Amino acid sequence: MVPPANIFADIPATLADEQFTPLWTTATVRVERIISHAQASPPGFWFNQNHGEWVLVLQGAAVIVFEGNVDPVTLKHGDYLYIPPHARHRVEWTDPDQVTVWLAIHHGTSLDRHQAATAGVPN
Repeated sequence: MVPPANIFADIPATLADEQFTPLWTTATVRVERIISHAQASPPGFWFNQNHGEWVLVLQGAAVIVFEGNVDPVTLKHGDYLYIPPHARHRVEWTDPDQVTVWLAIHHGTSLDRHQAATAGVPN
């Protein structure tokens, strides 16, 4: 049996980069905690994942932009969003005044970590 844990434990006060912590993984599902603090996707970078992703903002706020959509998606405490496979998107903004805590559930047959459309962009 896996011991219980708390998703809000060990959250750093400041971050140079987003922090990705796997919580539970199988061959086709990955559940992870993502911690952001004023991070955004690099200019011109778009996520283009082979798998679907469901995200829930537990604390803080973020803005996600989908390629071809003029309206950004604002997520705040309690908001969730499903991102279908190959829906090119980017994180435009995360809250600079507090840590943003995400719960992300990735699913599909190919769970390569944060596949990018742009070569050479760090994951």
